[in-house]
Amino acid sequence: MSAKRDYYEVLGVDRGADPQDIKRAYRKMAMQFHPDRNPDNPEAEERFKEAAEAFEVLSDADKRRLYDQHGHAGPSQAGFSGFQGTDEIFSRFGDLFGDLFGNLGGNGRRGGPQRGGDIKVQVSISFAEAVAGVEREITVPRREGCDDCSGSGSASGSASTCPQCQGQGQVIHRQGFFVVQTACPRCRGDGKLISDPCRSCSGTGVVQKEASFSVNIPAGVDNGQTLRISGRGQPGAKGGPAGNLYVIIAVENDERFVRDEFDVHSKVTIGVTQALLGCTVEAPTLEGDIELEIDPGTQPGDVILRRGKGIPVIGRGRGHGDHHIHVEIEIPTKLSNDEEGLVRELAELLGESVKPAKRGLFDAFRKRRRS
Repeated sequence: MSAKRDYYEVLGVDRGADPQDIKRAYRKMAMQFHPDRNPDNPEAEERFKEAAEAFEVLSDADKRRLYDQHGHAGPSQAGFSGFQGTDEIFSRFGDLFGDLFGNLGGNGRRGGPQRGGDIKVQVSISFAEAVAGVEREITVPRREGCDDCSGSGSASGSASTCPQCQGQGQVIHRQGFFVVQTACPRCRGDGKLISDPCRSCSGTGVVQKEASFSVNIPAGVDNGQTLRISGRGQPGAKGGPAGNLYVIIAVENDERFVRDEFDVHSKVTIGVTQALLGCTVEAPTLEGDIELEIDPGTQPGDVILRRGKGIPVIGRGRGHGDHHIHVEIEIPTKLSNDEEGLVRELAELLGESVKPAKRGLFDAFRKRRRS
């Protein structure tokens, strides 16, 4: 298929559909276009993958919100860019396919190559690192092939064909008109028997190790977004592909800034006379502190807009958001006698009505001014 179809159209639901409606629609399409029901049918396989992609996005609240706002480019901001093949879909929705097709629809179908499981890890970064992007070294637990037996699971390096399933890994049970295919109970779906299991891996062929990866976290990433790194999950079995590594981003708060998608908000506080006459103040920005010019007559709540000085727009190639600087004016809660006298004189010049001064205070001030 060339251009991607609308996900709601793919599943045949309206844009206000609830999660249960979306799940029911996907189950119906998965049953219709499942590869086991449509062998050697590329069009059905493409429809199967298209439905899975639509379900992955619309069943996830965050991805659905991004899709509704930005179309097909939106879910990439949450680390999703589609499925590489049906094995990845079976791994992602294994429980759902198990409900639909028993043991024929998931990772271990027909005893063939099995895709490895996915690994999820959370990485914490600072607000500044989220804005600028950062490279992080992460360490994750990962099953890898046993060196002592070269991944065979056998101490001698050999294994015999299971006599019960004849190496197929599956056995068939007939119950009247029904035919049920299940994993072979003797070899547990492997198709082979190991008489002398390797001591290092207990015959499994894999051992638990720690693997380190360098992860490039892009500029503009937001809290809760997920990066997918293909092929860095658990290794596959019987020559199957490795799973994926999902890196969940946790962005620490910065008390100076509030993020709104790709815009950022901050504030500066000035005094009354600075608001009246204008001033220059130091203001925090994503590039560091700057000298900010405040115009005379600035009002409480005024916003100074710095276009293109916000968060980098990830995945869309459209530059940056904006920086909104909110101006707060601090009103003194206490005044000295001289300060109060000056303010009252200003109010008189401006023709403003104010609360009367305490007896003798203003008169004493004016007397000192005349002398």
